[in-house]
Amino acid sequence: MNIFYNKEGIGDTFLISLKPVDMENFTYEKKEDLVKIVNSETGETVGFNLFNASKYFSFTTKKGLVNLSEELVASLNELIKKHGFSDELIADLSPKFVVGFVEQKEKHPQADKLSICKVNIGTEMLQIVCGARNVEAGQKVVVAKIGAVMPNGLVIQPAELRGVPSQGMICSARELGLPNAPQKKGILVLEDTYTVGEEYKF
Repeated sequence: MNIFYNKEGIGDTFLISLKPVDMENFTYEKKEDLVKIVNSETGETVGFNLFNASKYFSFTTKKGLVNLSEELVASLNELIKKHGFSDELIADLSPKFVVGFVEQKEKHPQADKLSICKVNIGTEMLQIVCGARNVEAGQKVVVAKIGAVMPNGLVIQPAELRGVPSQGMICSARELGLPNAPQKKGILVLEDTYTVGEEYKF
Protein backbone atom coordinates (compact mmCIF):
# COMPACT_ATOMS: atom_id res chain seq x y z
CA MET A 1 0.00 0.00 0.00
CA ASN A 2 1.23 3.47 -0.90
CA ILE A 3 -0.28 6.91 -0.36
CA PHE A 4 0.55 9.88 -2.58
CA TYR A 5 -0.24 13.54 -2.00
CA ASN A 6 0.39 16.50 -4.30
CA LYS A 7 -1.78 19.46 -3.42
CA GLU A 8 -0.41 21.67 -6.19
CA GLY A 9 -0.70 18.97 -8.84
CA ILE A 10 -4.02 17.26 -8.11
CA GLY A 11 -5.50 19.08 -5.13
CA ASP A 12 -6.05 18.24 -1.47
CA THR A 13 -6.40 14.50 -2.11
CA PHE A 14 -4.89 11.31 -0.74
CA LEU A 15 -4.32 8.77 -3.52
CA ILE A 16 -4.30 5.42 -1.73
CA SER A 17 -2.88 2.73 -4.00
CA LEU A 18 -3.38 -0.91 -3.06
CA LYS A 19 -2.77 -2.58 -6.43
CA PRO A 20 -2.04 -1.43 -9.97
CA VAL A 21 -5.10 0.07 -11.64
CA ASP A 22 -6.13 -1.06 -15.12
CA MET A 23 -7.55 2.20 -16.44
CA GLU A 24 -9.84 0.31 -18.83
CA ASN A 25 -11.31 -2.04 -16.25
CA PHE A 26 -12.33 -0.22 -13.12
CA THR A 27 -15.42 1.10 -11.44
CA TYR A 28 -15.76 3.44 -8.51
CA GLU A 29 -18.15 4.22 -5.70
CA LYS A 30 -18.21 7.63 -4.02
CA LYS A 31 -19.45 8.31 -0.50
CA GLU A 32 -18.95 11.92 0.55
CA ASP A 33 -15.19 12.60 0.43
CA LEU A 34 -14.13 8.99 -0.14
CA VAL A 35 -14.00 7.18 -3.49
CA LYS A 36 -13.45 3.42 -3.63
CA ILE A 37 -11.79 2.12 -6.82
CA VAL A 38 -12.51 -1.48 -7.85
CA ASN A 39 -11.17 -3.75 -10.58
CA SER A 40 -14.33 -4.45 -12.53
CA GLU A 41 -13.11 -7.86 -13.71
CA THR A 42 -11.93 -9.30 -10.37
CA GLY A 43 -14.01 -7.26 -7.93
CA GLU A 44 -10.87 -6.42 -5.95
CA THR A 45 -10.48 -3.05 -4.28
CA VAL A 46 -7.39 -1.47 -5.84
CA GLY A 47 -7.42 1.89 -4.10
CA PHE A 48 -9.18 4.86 -2.56
CA ASN A 49 -9.17 8.59 -3.22
CA LEU A 50 -9.76 10.76 -0.16
CA PHE A 51 -10.76 14.30 -1.07
CA ASN A 52 -10.23 17.20 1.35
CA ALA A 53 -7.51 15.14 3.04
CA SER A 54 -6.30 18.01 5.22
CA LYS A 55 -9.76 18.11 6.82
CA TYR A 56 -9.08 14.66 8.26
CA PHE A 57 -5.31 14.61 8.73
CA SER A 58 -2.53 17.00 9.62
CA PHE A 59 0.68 16.06 7.86
CA THR A 60 3.93 17.59 6.67
CA THR A 61 4.16 15.95 3.24
CA LYS A 62 3.72 18.63 0.61
CA LYS A 63 4.34 16.52 -2.46
CA GLY A 64 5.00 12.86 -3.08
CA LEU A 65 4.91 9.74 -0.96
CA VAL A 66 3.21 9.92 2.44
CA ASN A 67 5.04 8.12 5.24
CA LEU A 68 2.98 5.19 6.48
CA SER A 69 2.57 4.40 10.16
CA GLU A 70 0.34 2.16 12.26
CA GLU A 71 -1.50 5.25 13.50
CA LEU A 72 -2.18 6.54 9.99
CA VAL A 73 -3.42 3.15 8.75
CA ALA A 74 -5.69 2.79 11.81
CA SER A 75 -7.11 6.28 11.23
CA LEU A 76 -7.75 5.53 7.57
CA ASN A 77 -9.53 2.28 8.44
CA GLU A 78 -11.74 4.15 10.88
CA LEU A 79 -12.49 6.74 8.21
CA ILE A 80 -13.32 4.03 5.66
CA LYS A 81 -15.85 2.47 8.06
CA LYS A 82 -17.39 5.87 8.87
CA HIS A 83 -17.98 6.38 5.16
CA GLY A 84 -19.84 3.07 4.95
CA PHE A 85 -17.25 0.81 3.33
CA SER A 86 -16.34 -2.62 4.74
CA ASP A 87 -12.76 -2.71 3.44
CA GLU A 88 -9.79 -2.82 5.81
CA LEU A 89 -6.38 -1.55 4.80
CA ILE A 90 -3.40 -3.73 5.63
CA ALA A 91 -0.02 -2.09 5.16
CA ASP A 92 3.43 -3.62 5.06
CA LEU A 93 5.43 -1.17 7.17
CA SER A 94 8.77 -2.94 6.71
CA PRO A 95 11.53 -0.99 4.89
CA LYS A 96 11.18 -1.08 1.12
CA PHE A 97 14.85 -0.35 0.34
CA VAL A 98 17.18 -2.87 1.97
CA VAL A 99 20.69 -4.23 1.73
CA GLY A 100 20.84 -7.48 -0.20
CA PHE A 101 23.56 -10.03 -0.91
CA VAL A 102 23.79 -11.57 -4.37
CA GLU A 103 24.10 -15.27 -3.61
CA GLN A 104 23.94 -16.47 -7.20
CA LYS A 105 24.00 -15.08 -10.74
CA GLU A 106 22.98 -16.99 -13.85
CA LYS A 107 22.65 -15.96 -17.48
CA HIS A 108 19.07 -15.44 -18.62
CA PRO A 109 18.27 -18.23 -21.11
CA GLN A 110 16.29 -15.89 -23.38
CA ALA A 111 18.28 -12.64 -23.19
CA ASP A 112 22.02 -12.10 -23.46
CA LYS A 113 21.96 -8.81 -21.54
CA LEU A 114 19.93 -10.07 -18.56
CA SER A 115 21.01 -12.05 -15.51
CA ILE A 116 18.91 -14.03 -13.05
CA CYS A 117 20.08 -13.27 -9.51
CA LYS A 118 19.24 -14.93 -6.21
CA VAL A 119 19.43 -12.13 -3.65
CA ASN A 120 19.34 -12.66 0.11
CA ILE A 121 17.65 -9.75 1.92
CA GLY A 122 17.83 -11.27 5.38
CA THR A 123 14.19 -12.27 5.74
CA GLU A 124 13.88 -14.06 2.41
CA MET A 125 15.60 -14.94 -0.85
CA LEU A 126 14.40 -13.00 -3.88
CA GLN A 127 14.76 -13.85 -7.54
CA ILE A 128 15.56 -10.64 -9.41
CA VAL A 129 16.22 -10.28 -13.13
CA CYS A 130 18.91 -7.64 -13.59
CA GLY A 131 20.25 -5.98 -16.71
CA ALA A 132 23.36 -4.38 -15.19
CA ARG A 133 26.64 -5.61 -16.61
CA ASN A 134 28.50 -5.19 -13.32
CA VAL A 135 26.26 -7.39 -11.14
CA GLU A 136 28.11 -10.38 -9.71
CA ALA A 137 27.65 -13.03 -7.04
CA GLY A 138 29.18 -11.99 -3.73
CA GLN A 139 28.14 -8.34 -3.91
CA LYS A 140 26.16 -6.35 -1.37
CA VAL A 141 23.60 -4.26 -3.19
CA VAL A 142 20.56 -2.03 -2.67
CA VAL A 143 17.29 -3.87 -3.31
CA ALA A 144 13.99 -2.11 -3.95
CA LYS A 145 11.34 -4.53 -2.73
CA ILE A 146 7.85 -4.95 -4.15
CA GLY A 147 5.88 -1.82 -3.27
CA ALA A 148 8.93 0.44 -3.13
CA VAL A 149 8.50 3.85 -4.73
CA MET A 150 11.53 5.06 -6.65
CA PRO A 151 12.51 8.76 -6.60
CA ASN A 152 11.09 9.13 -10.13
CA GLY A 153 7.70 7.86 -8.93
CA LEU A 154 7.98 4.33 -10.34
CA VAL A 155 6.31 1.76 -8.06
CA ILE A 156 8.13 -1.59 -8.03
CA GLN A 157 5.75 -4.41 -8.94
CA PRO A 158 6.19 -8.14 -9.54
CA ALA A 159 7.35 -8.57 -13.13
CA GLU A 160 8.19 -11.21 -15.69
CA LEU A 161 11.12 -10.48 -17.97
CA ARG A 162 11.41 -12.74 -21.00
CA GLY A 163 9.47 -15.46 -19.20
CA VAL A 164 11.35 -15.27 -15.88
CA PRO A 165 9.63 -13.86 -12.75
CA SER A 166 11.37 -11.00 -10.96
CA GLN A 167 10.55 -9.88 -7.41
CA GLY A 168 12.15 -6.49 -6.95
CA MET A 169 14.99 -4.46 -8.40
CA ILE A 170 18.72 -4.15 -7.76
CA CYS A 171 19.32 -0.39 -7.84
CA SER A 172 21.91 1.90 -9.35
CA ALA A 173 23.05 5.10 -7.66
CA ARG A 174 21.34 7.12 -10.39
CA GLU A 175 18.02 5.29 -9.92
CA LEU A 176 18.21 6.11 -6.21
CA GLY A 177 18.82 9.76 -6.99
CA LEU A 178 22.07 9.81 -5.03
CA PRO A 179 24.20 12.96 -5.35
CA ASN A 180 27.23 12.63 -7.63
CA ALA A 181 25.89 9.36 -9.03
CA PRO A 182 28.09 8.06 -11.86
CA GLN A 183 26.66 8.58 -15.32
CA LYS A 184 27.76 5.18 -16.56
CA LYS A 185 25.25 2.36 -16.24
CA GLY A 186 25.60 -0.20 -13.46
CA ILE A 187 24.24 -1.13 -10.06
CA LEU A 188 25.49 0.43 -6.83
CA VAL A 189 27.85 -2.02 -5.12
CA LEU A 190 28.01 -1.44 -1.37
CA GLU A 191 30.94 -1.79 0.96
CA ASP A 192 31.12 -4.93 3.07
CA THR A 193 30.40 -2.92 6.25
CA TYR A 194 26.67 -2.94 5.40
CA THR A 195 24.50 -5.60 7.05
CA VAL A 196 22.27 -7.79 4.89
CA GLY A 197 18.62 -7.00 5.54
CA GLU A 198 19.12 -3.58 7.08
CA GLU A 199 17.24 -0.59 5.71
CA TYR A 200 19.14 1.43 3.14
CA LYS A 201 18.54 5.12 3.77
CA PHE A 202 19.21 7.73 1.11
